[in-house]
Amino acid sequence: MFARYDYDVKVSTQQPGLRRRLEQLLIWHTSSFGVAGLCKTVNVPKMSILQLLFRGFGQLQSARRNLPSKAVSLLIGFCQGLHGSVAFLDLMLVKHTRKHFKPQANTKNREKRLTELFGTSGIRGLANQTVTPQLALQVGQTLATYTRAKKVLIAHDTRTTSPMLQYALVAGMMACGADALQQKIIPTPVLAYLTKRMKANAGVMITASHNPPQYNGIKLYNPDTTAYTQTQQNQIENIITKQQFKLATWENIGRAVSIDETQQYVEMMMKNIKLKKSWKMVLDAGNGATGKLAPQVLHAINCKVIVMNSQPDGHFPGRGAEPTEQSLKPLCNMVRDVKADLGIAYDGDGDRMIAIDERGQIAPLDRILAAYAAHAIRGRENKTIVTHVEASMCIEKLIEAENGKVVRTKVGDVSITEAIRRQGATFGGEPCGAWIHPEFHYCPDGILSSALLLQALEETNQTLSRFVSKAPQYPLLRKSISCPNSIKSSVMKKTYEALPAIIPQIKDQSKIDGFRLTLKAGWLLIRPSGTEPIVRITVEMETRRTAETIMKKATKLVSGFVKETRR
Repeated sequence: MFARYDYDVKVSTQQPGLRRRLEQLLIWHTSSFGVAGLCKTVNVPKMSILQLLFRGFGQLQSARRNLPSKAVSLLIGFCQGLHGSVAFLDLMLVKHTRKHFKPQANTKNREKRLTELFGTSGIRGLANQTVTPQLALQVGQTLATYTRAKKVLIAHDTRTTSPMLQYALVAGMMACGADALQQKIIPTPVLAYLTKRMKANAGVMITASHNPPQYNGIKLYNPDTTAYTQTQQNQIENIITKQQFKLATWENIGRAVSIDETQQYVEMMMKNIKLKKSWKMVLDAGNGATGKLAPQVLHAINCKVIVMNSQPDGHFPGRGAEPTEQSLKPLCNMVRDVKADLGIAYDGDGDRMIAIDERGQIAPLDRILAAYAAHAIRGRENKTIVTHVEASMCIEKLIEAENGKVVRTKVGDVSITEAIRRQGATFGGEPCGAWIHPEFHYCPDGILSSALLLQALEETNQTLSRFVSKAPQYPLLRKSISCPNSIKSSVMKKTYEALPAIIPQIKDQSKIDGFRLTLKAGWLLIRPSGTEPIVRITVEMETRRTAETIMKKATKLVSGFVKETRR
């Protein structure tokens, strides 16, 4: 109900004169509603109630611990009676606080916050706890302010909390003068593609991708289909932190318009992908955003499609939002039972694709990525592909055999996309099934990837199992070591200095994302998790014995540094 000012209580206790002025201002503007009388009635100091008003009506639940129940009940009624003066009161408070409050010179806390709101894939967290309608409202206001947008495209996945967040986002955009074009349920890559096709100033996808149903998130896109970079995300968060929204006047607020432009995506696919063979496929949409559109697209390009879990359901009852080895067993069985050419599973928002071969077996994620990447650069002038530091070295083996080049980046599709653009690369992807095809757009696209995979199989006249078999398989070991976030940087610094001395035959070193050593017969990566208090160690070598030896050395070193730094 009230605008929230994060600094009010701190300032009111540290600057008594300003506290009195604000108190007088609020009392003066609400005297007709009887603040002073309310305080007297419930025997509560005025500043207790004033602080609650500054913090916002939404804080009343937590206030029950500190105020008498009678005070809370009366205060709720009091706040509900303020409808007529809220806008004027907020305006006066904003003017007054801007006049008297100055930003702190020390930006340490602010910089820390800039790393907390956005992760490697936009904003993501527990719905209605971390990702709330209040946050969505501010993101909407900020996006319209930051881009000076006249038109923003917004869509969501099937999660039960997505409409709630969409309504708040739309309200924020409209308040700052932007028209909100609401597409409703579509996959994330379709939102990115349509943002460009509709000539929108920005795109917003409400999704938590493959996370469980209690999560949700917000991901922002540029007009060229790229996701917001870290720099852009920091700028967005800075506006939110400072509450620097540019509200439109009443006659210039934006409009909310419902649209359905998915046919443009279908037509793009039909125009660019033509299959001669009628492929028999089994799709598992996982109750996610691809349930309606993926079968439509694949039917349109000459596929016979059997669909599992196509009903949109934000609880993901059929399989879960993330395709896993365990959850994909029904799909594998179905592929074998109906003698399909292959099966495809999508994650919750359709930016990932997992393939099942004709034998009903999951195609190994690194190897299918390598096989497709090698096919993609064949006959191309630019033979560069992009993947991240954790992907298998089988990618180099196949790409270098085609006289190509592999560029490695930080983990995350945003980093891969940036490198694709810098290098003019032909293809990029992650072993999780997120593949990027820059000749179409810059967002990982599960539906597009599955169609292009079919085209590759048709052009090479191969089954999926044979197509993937060309990529070599190497022993790959993973281990996680508990490490408090507060000492991660110190542990990694010590690792940088000591690791090369105990690992033989180092060919190259990289600190792009963690510490990666390229060895004569493989590679080693030590990388601190961005979301958990752990350090991950990954080793891939040509023989398992060598991999185990390297893992043992790295584990002993990192564990020792963690214990030493904790003291």
